[in-house]
Amino acid sequence: MAAKKKKPGLYANIHAKRLRIQQGSGEKMRKPGDPGAPTAANFRRAAKTAKKKKAKKKPMGY
Repeated sequence: MAAKKKKPGLYANIHAKRLRIQQGSGEKMRKPGDPGAPTAANFRRAAKTAKKKKAKKKPMGY
């Protein structure tokens, strides 16, 4: 049985598009409320699956 490939998430897609724009693709980010733009509900749903940031370790002996 082949493992399913996981699709990139909302934030990965946003990051990739920003990189393409920075490299001169000519694309533009959609404004909130535009058709096809992520809604507030999309961001809330993405936040449920977001990984927690790891705490920085303090150096020992200080």
